Amino acid sequence: MIITRTPFRISFVGGGSDMETFYARYPGAVLSTSINKFMYISSHKFFFPGQVRVKYSETETVSNLDELKHPLLREAMRKTGVTSGIEISSIADIPSGTGMGSSSSFTVGLLHCLYAIKRKYVTHEQLAREACEIEIDILGEPIGRQDQYAAAYGGLNILHFKPGGNVQVEPLYVSGDVFSDLQDNLLMFYTGNQRKASDILSEQKRNASLDEKHAILKSMVSLVFDLRDCLFSGNLLDFGPILHENWILKQKMASQISNPEIDRIYKAGLDSGATGGKLLGAGGGGFMLFYCEKDKQERLKDRLRPLEIFDFTFEREGSKLIYFADEEF
Repeated sequence: MIITRTPFRISFVGGGSDMETFYARYPGAVLSTSINKFMYISSHKFFFPGQVRVKYSETETVSNLDELKHPLLREAMRKTGVTSGIEISSIADIPSGTGMGSSSSFTVGLLHCLYAIKRKYVTHEQLAREACEIEIDILGEPIGRQDQYAAAYGGLNILHFKPGGNVQVEPLYVSGDVFSDLQDNLLMFYTGNQRKASDILSEQKRNASLDEKHAILKSMVSLVFDLRDCLFSGNLLDFGPILHENWILKQKMASQISNPEIDRIYKAGLDSGATGGKLLGAGGGGFMLFYCEKDKQERLKDRLRPLEIFDFTFEREGSKLIYFADEEF
């Protein structure tokens, strides 16, 4: 058996600038971190050597890859050349459609597992790049490139997006005290809504080609470097207001990013002591993140009940092979 573990991510500012419609003309950037919630992909030799069995929310057993309904599984197996005699299963700490890059964590972890079957070492960069090729170039998903790189590399980073699809990963080495205080001052709540992000992302992708939307994205990119300065200076008082400014700008990118219930939750958070926050992911539902000093957090939790608080810590390793049993496929 082989098992890989790949983290989910929190994107703080700059989301949307990782779309080709923007970074083909202007430099894009996102500041994000991976967290200690993971996608696990396991594989082992299947009893029937001419078949493939895959287990996710469904179970499929096929004799030909063309018969696989799950597009990410099908295309990752084609790319790596693992085509038969294998059983693959996935388990996730967080459900899909909640704004933490689950599909890209799945793709990165799956590639990592399949290459391990082939006894082939792959870098974080190759995992991220090939996950982008599968999701964006082959399957045509209306997504950007941040999730794949965040999942593959892990850690607290600025991801720079260049014309041609080149991605530069800039690790942010902040002091231990700042790192700890930032974790302590971030609270996340599950809004209870899982949503399919493709419609929102398709609209955002179309809008990102408009000149008036480019101005918004440029402002969001500039906030990435404001947030970096905030972290390096240790002045975390600015962290919440920068998140808030990014959230206000992001809502101008597509019509479905927010809704009255999300607006109510966000306003209640600000009224209860948070200095800023955002909805994670494309919008429409999922997890709401707030920056709130510790002495105000109980008031915030009380105000947002019965919303469930979601505990997490930062993660630094990225996609990782956590179990390898020598087995001939």
